[in-house]
Amino acid sequence: MSLEEVKARGWKELDIILISGDAYVDHSSFGTAIIGRVLEDAGFRVGVIAQPRWDSPEDFKKLGKPRLFFSVSAGNTDSMVSNLTPGLKPRNKDAYSPGGRAGIRPNRAVIIYSNKIKEAFPEVPIVLGGIEASLRRFAHYDYLSDKVRQSILADAPADLIVYSMGELQIVEIAKRLQAGEDIRNIRNIPGTVWKTEVKAWKELKERAEKSDNRLNEKEQEKSEQEVTEQEKSEQKDEKIAEDAATFLKQYLEIPSFSEVSQDKTAFAKAFRIYFAEQNPVTGKGVVQPHPKTVIVQNRPMRLLTEAEMDHVYELPFTGETHPSYTEPVPALEMVKFSLTTHRGCFGGCAFCAITEHQGRMIASRSIESVLREAKKLTEKPDFKGIINGVGGPSANMYGMECKTWEKKGACLDKSCLYPRVCPALDTSHKKLLELLRRLRELPGVKQVFTGYGVRYDLALKDEEYLEELCAYHISGQLRIAPEHFSRQVTNAMCKPGREVYEKFTQKFTALNRKCGKEQYIVNYLMSGHPACTLEDMIEMAEYVRDHGGYTEQVQDFTPTPMTVSTCMYYTGLDPFTGKKVYVAKGKKEKAMQRALMHYRNPANYELVYEALEKAGRLDLVGNAHKCLIRRKGKW
Repeated sequence: MSLEEVKARGWKELDIILISGDAYVDHSSFGTAIIGRVLEDAGFRVGVIAQPRWDSPEDFKKLGKPRLFFSVSAGNTDSMVSNLTPGLKPRNKDAYSPGGRAGIRPNRAVIIYSNKIKEAFPEVPIVLGGIEASLRRFAHYDYLSDKVRQSILADAPADLIVYSMGELQIVEIAKRLQAGEDIRNIRNIPGTVWKTEVKAWKELKERAEKSDNRLNEKEQEKSEQEVTEQEKSEQKDEKIAEDAATFLKQYLEIPSFSEVSQDKTAFAKAFRIYFAEQNPVTGKGVVQPHPKTVIVQNRPMRLLTEAEMDHVYELPFTGETHPSYTEPVPALEMVKFSLTTHRGCFGGCAFCAITEHQGRMIASRSIESVLREAKKLTEKPDFKGIINGVGGPSANMYGMECKTWEKKGACLDKSCLYPRVCPALDTSHKKLLELLRRLRELPGVKQVFTGYGVRYDLALKDEEYLEELCAYHISGQLRIAPEHFSRQVTNAMCKPGREVYEKFTQKFTALNRKCGKEQYIVNYLMSGHPACTLEDMIEMAEYVRDHGGYTEQVQDFTPTPMTVSTCMYYTGLDPFTGKKVYVAKGKKEKAMQRALMHYRNPANYELVYEALEKAGRLDLVGNAHKCLIRRKGKW
């Protein structure tokens, strides 16, 4: 992170410099650390510039000019999410900054960082990566500006985007640049996005069209003729045209930026097409024309194998913040003694972008690899004997697979868990149970907790797992995410209905009673999601009232790029059926929806009353047991 550290390594220059909107934490839960360690492992000299000042290019010069390229990321989250609340107010804390200080990264960090790099080193290639770049790779609805923005590659002076999990792509890019290849010619790596001039793309399409026409003509020719020099030249042109046609067959063109920014039906159509191509087994490339450039997404990169996953997570991470920091980074405190077991999630929640970033298929580490990492945790001087998390995007999909994945990837026409768990899916928790048992037996490990991330509809398929979860792996509270209790809303979210939730809570209570423990469920709930009306929120408030599930763990839906829910929020359409979806967009209604979840809070009285009045439910105002609030002014 400094020239002094570069000299201490005996290096004269760096090959690659990673720019990040997060503080530098050398832990495998942080994307910059993984990419840095993977590149180092491949033999490259890597530097990191973390949270640079963006008012001038000076901070971007502090490690000198990299020999190969800059890689730019906003950090572990989109900069809008890091900086702003769902109400678009500045956050007062940033978990990825030293001391939790806010305001250290700009909004649209990837674009701003790229512009400053271009000022400082105009000739050095720039590769974008991380959540912000990955999920803004096509024209997308931007909540901050409330409009459709161009692909981030059209707005940033960069050469490539690495989308999804990027270890394989970034090493391939580095090796090809090392070999002297021009980054403008690196256009065939899966899991990357590149851009080309509108004129060049038009010419490519014209060549492909000529090839198709020529093939039709050849079918009508009946006799062979002597090949003249002119014909040789024509054959050469034909070969170029055929190559163009072959190339284009690997790609699907979706509605352009001009179309999707003006027509919501076109936006939904574009989303539906590229959503279906995020399959590393069957997916094609996707092309989207923009006014000044054409954005080309190559097919997705394959998943890492088990051996590759093991190798990545056993690279020599220190597990600590960089020694230059004098304050802790809160995000590390949450994961310092946790273990990543797998990537991907087949849950398919409409509001979640994991499907578009890590994919629906599960890539897991071996049990032995996870155990080796756990053993290293026990050797840390500040380890107190507690592993506080074991899992991935979910806690209980480790080692799971479907028999269809190898040949065709995750199904395009149905979800693995919604509206019910697919019978083709292997829902056995056997491998996870073996891992948890062996972790508990490790010397120095007192407890292994899984207090969050459990997909409860999946857990219901394996009572042995659920029983051991209650007996050994919960520290008093289990956090789960039913999100809502109205059927209309859970259908829009692609989440299980409340009958599945109730079955789980009953089983949870019974198993805790059996093992003699008093443990509780904490629900994560959401207001303002597409399809959610005031009536739905009142239904949820009544359900919470009747079942004793009052909670402060409520979030207002925030539209983030490339999710099904954001597409519905912007267009008012279900992109897969074309049916209209109700969307609460006004600040007042969103505030009323959220207030209904905190109806006991005196500060929300006026909003709750107004919501009940608007919905014609003033029967819920009064002194009766069923009422949510008392008469005005009387608590």
